[in-house]
Order: sequence, then C-alpha cells, then structure tokens
Amino acid sequence: MAGRRIVVFPSSAELGPVLAHLVTSRAEKAVSSRGRFSLGLSGGSLVSMLSKELLALPDLDCSKWVVGFCDERLVPPDDPESTYGLYQNQLFSKINIPVTQILTINSSLPVNECAEDYTRQLKEAFPDDSIPVFDLLLLGMGPDGHTCSLFPDHPLLEETEKIVAPISDSPKPPPQRVTMTFPVVNSARCVAFVSTGGSKAPVLKEVLEGREGPAFPAARVTPTEGELFWLIDDPAAASLTIQVERPGSGAKL
Repeated sequence: MAGRRIVVFPSSAELGPVLAHLVTSRAEKAVSSRGRFSLGLSGGSLVSMLSKELLALPDLDCSKWVVGFCDERLVPPDDPESTYGLYQNQLFSKINIPVTQILTINSSLPVNECAEDYTRQLKEAFPDDSIPVFDLLLLGMGPDGHTCSLFPDHPLLEETEKIVAPISDSPKPPPQRVTMTFPVVNSARCVAFVSTGGSKAPVLKEVLEGREGPAFPAARVTPTEGELFWLIDDPAAASLTIQVERPGSGAKL
C-alpha cells in the first residue's frame, strides 16, 4: 500500500471540490496511460456531492470513463434506494459518458444470478485482469463501520474467490444486494473514503485508531499497491487523536 492519507476539511462544502479534483486528476492520468478511466461508485450522500461538484467543472470529458458500482441494492432503477437510478438522474444523464460504458447491475434478476451477471460484466470490462483493477473506487462508511455491502461479522468479509458476491441478509434494508468483495477493493489503484457528519465520529476513531480496527469492514480496506485516502469533515474527525492533514483552500490531492 502506498500509504494512508487522512485529510480533514472544515465541512463537506470544502471537501466536495477536492473530491472532484481527485476524480478528474486520476481520470487524466489513467486516460493518458491506459486510454480509459475506470471508476467504482458508492451510494448514499456521495451521490449528490459528487454529481454537484463534477457538473460544476468546465470542460468535463467523461467519454473515456468506464463506471461500475461498488455495491447495489436489488430494487428497480426508479426506486429511491437505487444507487444507479440516483446517479442516472443526477449525473449520467448530464455528462458525455456512453451508456455502454456504465456497468449496470441488473436488479431485476434473482440475487445470485444478479451477482453472476455483474461478475461477467466486470470480467468483460477488465479482460486482462484476473481481478478487476479499478483506477479509483469511491467508498462510504456506515455508522456500524460497513463499506460497500460488507457488514460487520458477516461471512462475506472472508470471501476470497468471488469478485462480486450476493447478499440476501443485509442487516440494513433492503436485505438483497450485490457487492464487490475485498479482493477487488484492495486491488484498486486508488481508494477514497468520503465520510462526513458527527454520527461517524465514534466508529471513525475505531477504524482509524482502534486496536479492534479489523473488526470493522472499513478497516480492512488496505489497497495492496494503491493509494488510500480518507476525506472527512471536522464533525466526523471530532474524536481523532492521530495526525491528519488539514489542507488550505484550493487544495488538490
């Protein structure tokens, strides 16, 4: 792992533009070296933040982006719980990304078939990789320390063979989901957690400082060779005692 960077901002308003720059800078680097940029997205509050900030950028070119999802809930695309549906409405419909380059999880399939179908899509999109290597994965973390749809004390935490796994007993509704597994997450060239709000402060301290850290799924995100960023705001960082970065305005990663 290239090292963990914990970067704290006064609020999500200051965090957002830095996140957008991280995405576009990694995109430029990937397109120049490999001809495309592969991005894995998560849901939650990240959707509105990322969409707003990317759309505010001049000359945003997403024609060479390939976008997948770190996890997805098995609900119709027009359901408010659909991560794809939210991004489609707030971002994809407003940028120049070809539809064929959005790896959409088919939520109309039974959960096991859905995971197999998404596995096939990933293997087709990453034909040279035994495990897909994304240029950038954007992750969130729940108040219980989960990330993707990988929950504390769940058997999927130990999955090493599958790159995508079905889950039918999610402790957070809806119960049926598909999720990337740790082998994929930890193969990425860059992983960035975005965590904001005071409700995250207690678990964030445990994940980043605690001796029991590995008990939390988010603490198991340790890219083998890639970069790892934690982008957090002051309320989320309130309990931290370790050294963090506090960049000034106009900061870039």
